[in-house]
Formats: sequence, structure tokens, C-alpha cells
Amino acid sequence: MMSLPRTSTSPPVPPVEAALLAKLRRVSFPTIGHYLEDGFVDPAIRSLLADVRVVGRAMTARIADADAVAMNHALSALTPGDVLVVDMGGDAVHASVGAVTSCAALSAGAVGIVVDGVVTDIVELRQGGLPVFARGTSILTTKRHDGGNSAINVPVMVGGVSVNPGDIVLADDNGVLVLTPDGAADVVDLALASDAAEPETLDRLRAGEPLADVLHMGGKARRS
Repeated sequence: MMSLPRTSTSPPVPPVEAALLAKLRRVSFPTIGHYLEDGFVDPAIRSLLADVRVVGRAMTARIADADAVAMNHALSALTPGDVLVVDMGGDAVHASVGAVTSCAALSAGAVGIVVDGVVTDIVELRQGGLPVFARGTSILTTKRHDGGNSAINVPVMVGGVSVNPGDIVLADDNGVLVLTPDGAADVVDLALASDAAEPETLDRLRAGEPLADVLHMGGKARRS
């Protein structure tokens, strides 16, 4: 008999506040990088599609033993607005995401997939349009067997960052950032204010004003 992958027994994670998500959809993710040091996924995990932007809630999966069945269960657990975050346990050769996986995730309402590993069917993934972030591609894939060591909706490690179910995933062509809802709320207004000031800064620089005057450096560098 096939066993289901282990799932978390913790209480359900509450939804992220709509107002916070709306703010995060407006902010420039690199601006957040001026204010934080933690939560930034290894830049080797990068977007495989161009011109993408993802704001969503993490639904996690830990895939062991090249187990394709566990991925199917993870896909079945997705809800609209989720980002499927996949920890391959260091497996950098077996692709757990391909055309069918991406299509199923998109149909479930997912807004992106982040894999600490490789994917396959890259042409079909790009045609499908669901943002996918991974370390690269492979034609070696996971297999239809149940290894029994996989788990969904549990804490995972992706690109050096610990990700919990319900965390907020921010991702674009520049990279991937994972924050708790509280952490995102703490920084988003500061980042939005910085974004609002940037057009004037650029206009002054283009007009020939010295950088030191524009940034009020006073002998000490500020954010770029």
C-alpha cells in the first residue's frame, strides 16, 4: 500500500493579510535588500522565465529519494496564491518539476514554484508561464515510487534559508526572498517610501547634480 508523505501536525497557518500582500505587490524587492540581511535565497536559485514577479504564501515540500509521488501529493495540497517551495535535500540531478507539475500547480492557483534543485521540460515551462525558480535543468527526473521519507507542509531549507509553511515568498528576475508575515510588515512601508523617492533621485542625477549632494552623503555613504 502506498503511504502518503508525512505532513505537519501543527495548526493550520492563517492566511496572510490582503493589505500586506497588496503592499508587497507594489514594492521593489531589491529595495528590501537595502534594509535586511536575512531571508535571501542563494542567488544560484534563479528565475528560469523572464520578466516575472511573485508574491505568495509558501506551501512547502521536502522530496527525498527522488520521489515523484510525494510531489504529486504536494501539488494536491496547493491553494490559490501559494508558492510551492521544494527542498530536494541536496539532490542536484533529479528534476522534480516539469511540464505536468507546472500545469497542475498553475491549475491549482499557485503563483510560482521555487526548487532547491533542478527542473526539466524548460521549453514547456516557459510556454506555460508559471514562474519557476531553480538551480538549472536536467533530463534525469524523479521516479514514480514512494520512498516514505518525503514530507509536505513542514519546515524546509531552500538555498540556505529556512522556510516555514505560511511564510511570504517574494521573487523576481533578481532572486528569491522569504520573510515571515511579521518580518514583511516591518519593512514594507520603509521600502515603499524609498521607492517613492527614487524617481526624483534619478532625475537629479541625470540633470548632472553631484551624487554627494543628491544622497546627502556628508562624507558617509547611504544606500545606493
